[in-house]
Amino acid sequence: MKLLIASDIHGSAYWCGKLMDLIQAENPDRVILLGDLLYHGPRNDLPKDYAPKQVIPMLSGIQEKIVAVRGNCEAEVDQMVLPFPCLADYAQLLVDGKLFHLSHGHHQNPEQLPPLPQGSVFLFGHTHVKLDQQVNGIRCLNPGSVSIPKDGSHSCLIYENGKFSFKILED
Repeated sequence: MKLLIASDIHGSAYWCGKLMDLIQAENPDRVILLGDLLYHGPRNDLPKDYAPKQVIPMLSGIQEKIVAVRGNCEAEVDQMVLPFPCLADYAQLLVDGKLFHLSHGHHQNPEQLPPLPQGSVFLFGHTHVKLDQQVNGIRCLNPGSVSIPKDGSHSCLIYENGKFSFKILED
């Protein structure tokens, strides 16, 4: 199973286009979106080419591959324009015999982990900073931000053959 894991697109048509190029090149089985897909939020500056109406058809074109959770910037109106579920607070997948717990990160995060079995993987976004760390036997990963990184590089994660690797989206 090959996964592409991304978070915090925040309505940037430019950076979503870069993500779509990577999705086409990597051809993952599933695309995991960890929230904040369309709206930039009141605390963020507008990302490059802020155009949520252009992001909608890009994501809709791969709807059969997407598993998404709700970010703190998602609203019910987002579900009205996106053809895949995007308002769940969390989701869980069984991947290669391991539990993958998906959350945006504004309620559940490495400091406030939900009860998970040892060896689970906790995937979250929200901070816009890449992270890969162990917390009490749980691997916690943040892909960083597609459009508004706070650590200098636009990024996402690839999971393949039991390994995670960060991918930098080039400008």
